[in-house]
Amino acid sequence: MSSYSEPSSEKFRAYRQKLFNQLESSTKGERNRAEYELDLMEKSHFVEVGGLLHHYHDSGSEQPRGTVLLIHGWDCWWMWWHHIIRALNAEGYRTIAYDMKGHGWSENDPENRYQIDDFARDLDGLVRAIGLEAFHVAAFSFGPFVALDYAHRYPNSVQSMTFFNFGYLPNNEVISKVAPVTLNFIFNQMMRKLTWWLPAYMFARLALSKNSIMMHDINVGFESLGLCASEAIEQTTRQITALETTEMLPEKVRALKVPVLFVAGEGDGIMRCENARKLQEIAESGTYLCVPDCGHLITLELPETASEIILGHISQQR
Repeated sequence: MSSYSEPSSEKFRAYRQKLFNQLESSTKGERNRAEYELDLMEKSHFVEVGGLLHHYHDSGSEQPRGTVLLIHGWDCWWMWWHHIIRALNAEGYRTIAYDMKGHGWSENDPENRYQIDDFARDLDGLVRAIGLEAFHVAAFSFGPFVALDYAHRYPNSVQSMTFFNFGYLPNNEVISKVAPVTLNFIFNQMMRKLTWWLPAYMFARLALSKNSIMMHDINVGFESLGLCASEAIEQTTRQITALETTEMLPEKVRALKVPVLFVAGEGDGIMRCENARKLQEIAESGTYLCVPDCGHLITLELPETASEIILGHISQQR
């Protein structure tokens, strides 16, 4: 485990030090997790975009079959893709998994600019900074909002898109006012104050997941709560539940010129299969897949399935 010499964020350095401490004083399971994550961190890099350091994980073959850009979801971070990264790398693909500002190991924005168009602008800056020319996109939950805005606003070389647990939700004035208050209370006021993983896991298992999740992945999900800026959660919650966002979503999907696969979990109580199907029906080159026995957290509860879906969609574009 070599020393990390690149410029990095304070969140990255603190997390890395915590892992080193776990190597010295924790259980065998925690030591194994620490070793695994420290190994992953060897592929972590930082680039300044919009005046802030953005973290991205870059791994795979030096002569890849292609590149897949992985965009995390709401209140998440790049580590939600760690299983998928291994699977795609094993099949010869390069993966870029990054943290939006205010999430994971990317720096928080002191000006609290956490709107969808801000994230899309940052993504464009990241793509340009690391020299991506042609790539596939896989995005989860909130991630497709950013991917759509990016594709809508900026000249790009996106070859295909795979959207997990994303759809067109019904909305009205009452929902647009009640939903952000409710979500902000649950995730920003309650969940973020937890100091033990078990209550968070119980909530996720009852409300979000249809499958048991490994202990390491429980920690991956729990860690994302503390690494995410509260202002980012509050702003994105208000925006994704706003009537304006709901009304603009079909237009942005209809404008897509690349093949897009909408993947939903049959047991997802948030983004149901019919919600994803609504968007697929208006996409110019849209396809749709409903995964049995799957909730909202497909990248952690069914990572092998998620990996196979991405690889299958990519292979159809060659």
